[in-house]
Amino acid sequence: MEYEFPKAKEPIPSAGKNDLIVIAGGGGFIAGNLAAYFKAKGFTRIRAIDKKPLSEWYLVTPGVESLCLDLSEEPNCRRAVEGAFEVYSLAADMGGMGFIETHRIDCLRSILINTHLVEAAFRAGAKRYFYASSACAYNTDLQKDPKVRALKESDAYPAMAERGYGWEKLVSEMFCQEYWAERGMATFIARFHNVYGPYGTWIGGREKAPAAIARKVIEAKDKKTGKIDIWGDGSQTRSFMYIDDCLQGIDRITHCDELVATPINLGSSELIEINQLVTIAESIGGVKLERSYDLGAPKGVAGRNSDNSFIKQVLGWEPSTSFRDGLEKTYRWIEKQYADRKAGKRNVD
Repeated sequence: MEYEFPKAKEPIPSAGKNDLIVIAGGGGFIAGNLAAYFKAKGFTRIRAIDKKPLSEWYLVTPGVESLCLDLSEEPNCRRAVEGAFEVYSLAADMGGMGFIETHRIDCLRSILINTHLVEAAFRAGAKRYFYASSACAYNTDLQKDPKVRALKESDAYPAMAERGYGWEKLVSEMFCQEYWAERGMATFIARFHNVYGPYGTWIGGREKAPAAIARKVIEAKDKKTGKIDIWGDGSQTRSFMYIDDCLQGIDRITHCDELVATPINLGSSELIEINQLVTIAESIGGVKLERSYDLGAPKGVAGRNSDNSFIKQVLGWEPSTSFRDGLEKTYRWIEKQYADRKAGKRNVD
C-alpha cells in the first residue's frame, strides 16, 4: 500500500491571472502545449524553461518568457523559479520505448531536475508544484499480459518499476510527497499514460508508437513500398492519451486540493493493441500495407492500461478523446511535417 499523506486543512492558494506560472521542459511537446494552454486561459506571466536552444523548441508561444537553462544544474533551477506562484515540472530526458530501453542512465539522471527544482520552488515560496510522473512507475509484474487489467494507483507498490525511467519517476514522486508532508509545499502528481498529438516527436528515435506508426504509414505511401515494419509481434497493448485531454487533466489535478501529494492516473482507459493502431493509421492514410515484425526491437511491457476509477471519483472527469479521432489529427500534422521536410523546409522533429 502507498503511504497516506495528510490532506490540506485550509484552501491552497492558486495563481491569479497576473501571478507567475513556471513550466519546466517548455521546449518539449507536453510542456510547450501547456504554456500555450495557460496563455489562452488569460494568464499574463508565464515562464517556460528548456535546455534546448530556442530554435529547437517544439512550440514557442508569443508573450511567454522563454529561458534556455539546463535544469539538472541547481543554480539554474533557482533562476527558473524566481517569483513563481505555481511550478509545473515536466522537464526530463525521455522518449518512446526505443529511447527508454536503451538510455536508462540518461533517464535516471533526470532525477537531478526534480530534486533541484522542487527544493528551489520551496525556497521561492511557490504555492503549488505539479510533477509529471509516468505509468512506467507501475509494477512491471502486473504488465506481462496484453489483456492486462487496468492499473490502479495502488499498483505502484510493492515497487517493481520499469528500469531507469520508471524508477526515476517513482523516487521523484516520493520527493514531492515529502515536501508536502515535511515542509508544507502543496505538490500534485499525475502518472501520464502515453501522451500523443500534434507538435510531438515524430522522427529520430524518441517518438512514441502513435507518431512512429503514423510516420511509417506516410513513408510507405510516399515511397510506394507497400510495407511496414512493426516492433514486437504487434500484440502489445497500451492506452494513449490525446494532448488536449492531458492539458485539461494537468490543470484539474493541480487545482484540486483533495489530490495534494496523491499520485493519480492521467490517461485514457481505451486499450489499443499495436496491430489495431496500425490498422487505424492505415485507414486514415487510405492504404493497406504488408506487415513485418521485428521481434528483437524494444517493445516494453506486454500490456498497460489506465484504471480511471479514482480520477472519475475525485474530479468527475476523465480523458475522453477517442483514439481514432486523436490519431487522425496527429497523422495529418505529421503528414504536413513529412511533406515540409521533403521539400527542404525546417520543421519540428
